[in-house]
Amino acid sequence: MKTTLSSPIYLDHQSTTPMDPQVLETMLPFFTENFGNASSNTHSFGWIAKEAVEEARKQVALIIGSQEREIIFTSGATESISMAIMGVALSHDFKGHIITSNVEHRAVLEACKTAEKRGIRVTILNADHNGQISSSQIEEALTPDTILVSLIYANNEIGTINPIEEIGFICRQKLIPFHVDATQAVGKLCISVDTEGVSLMSFSAHKLYGPKGVGALYSRRRSPRIKLDPLISGGGQEMGLRGGTYNVPGIVGFGKACEMAHEVRITESTRMLEMRTSFLRILSENTAAFKINGHPTQRLCNNLSLTFEGAKSVDILGRLHRSVALSTGSSCSSLTAEPSHVLMALGLSAPQALGTVRIGFGRFNTMTQIAIAARELAIAVQCARQKTLGPVKDLQLSP
Repeated sequence: MKTTLSSPIYLDHQSTTPMDPQVLETMLPFFTENFGNASSNTHSFGWIAKEAVEEARKQVALIIGSQEREIIFTSGATESISMAIMGVALSHDFKGHIITSNVEHRAVLEACKTAEKRGIRVTILNADHNGQISSSQIEEALTPDTILVSLIYANNEIGTINPIEEIGFICRQKLIPFHVDATQAVGKLCISVDTEGVSLMSFSAHKLYGPKGVGALYSRRRSPRIKLDPLISGGGQEMGLRGGTYNVPGIVGFGKACEMAHEVRITESTRMLEMRTSFLRILSENTAAFKINGHPTQRLCNNLSLTFEGAKSVDILGRLHRSVALSTGSSCSSLTAEPSHVLMALGLSAPQALGTVRIGFGRFNTMTQIAIAARELAIAVQCARQKTLGPVKDLQLSP
C-alpha cells in the first residue's frame, strides 16, 4: 500500500485525535438552527442550548464517575490545569505547599512555577526510571502546610500510568486535595474519581475524538468540597467559577465523544494492544534495534516511546513525513530543540532523548497501516543510522 503526501498514516494520537464523524454530526445543528446562547433564559433558542449543555455535562461526568454538577467546562486541559492549581493557590492567598513531579506536562509545571513566584512553596518529586511516582514518595513529601498534590495520571510522552488510587487514598486520609491531569487517561482507562480519591481532574475533548477548544475540570463538591477561586470572572457561568459565553457546539461534541469512548473503551483497548504488539514485532523483525521507554506493563495501551541508539529523531521523522506521522514527544516540548524533560528525568542522555520517537495508535488505524508504518520506520532508522541519502522506498506487504 502506497501512501501519499495528502494521506500519511497518522500515529500521533497522544498529540490529538481526528474528530469522530458521529461527534461532528451531533455538533452541526448547534452551529446553525440551534445557535442560541445557553445563558439566554427567556426564549426557546437559549433553552435548547442550555439543555444540550446539561446533557453533555451528564455524558462527561459519566466517563469519570462524578456527579454532573461537579463538571466545569473550559477551553481545554491547559485551562483546567491552571484553574485547579492556581485556583487552590488563590484560595489560600498563595500561602502553603504544593507537591508535583518532574515528569508532568508543561502545563502543570508552568502553573506551579507561577504559583511559586507568588509565594507558594513547590516540591518537585523525581520519578523512577519508568516514570512513576510512588505513594511512599507522596507520603514522605507531605507537610502540615501542603495544600495540593498534582500528578499526571498517564504520561503523554511515555505512557506510564501512576498508582493514582494508592496516592489518592493517602491524600484523602490527610485531607489534602489531589489534582490529577487525566488528559491522556480519560477514554482509555476505567476512571472513578470517588474510588481513586481524586479532588480535581483535568481533561480535554480533542484527545478522545472530540473537538479542539473545549475541556473540563472535575471539582469535588462533597466530602469535602474543594474551594477554588475563579481565574476568569464574568457572567457567573459554571457556578461562578468560569465566566464566558458557552461554547455550545464544542461542549455538545465533548459530551458525545465521552459517551462514545465510554461505550467502546474495552474493545478499543484490546485493538490498541494488538496494534502495539504487531508494531513491535514487525519493527524487531526488520532489525531496528530500540529501547522502550516507560513502564513495561503499567502504560497506556496505545502508546510507545522508542529510543533508537545512533540515530536522531529529526532525521528519522524527516524521512517519514510524507508517509507516517509520528512525533518526538510532547507537542509542546517539540516546539524547542531541547531534549524532553520527561526522557531526561528517566535517566536518558541528551543524545538518547534526541533519538526518541513517540507512536500513538488510534481508533481509525488499521492493522495494514500498522504493518506499513513499522516497516517504513525500520528503514528510516537504518537510513538515519547510516546517514544515507534519498527518500524511504515504498513498501509492498507480503500476502
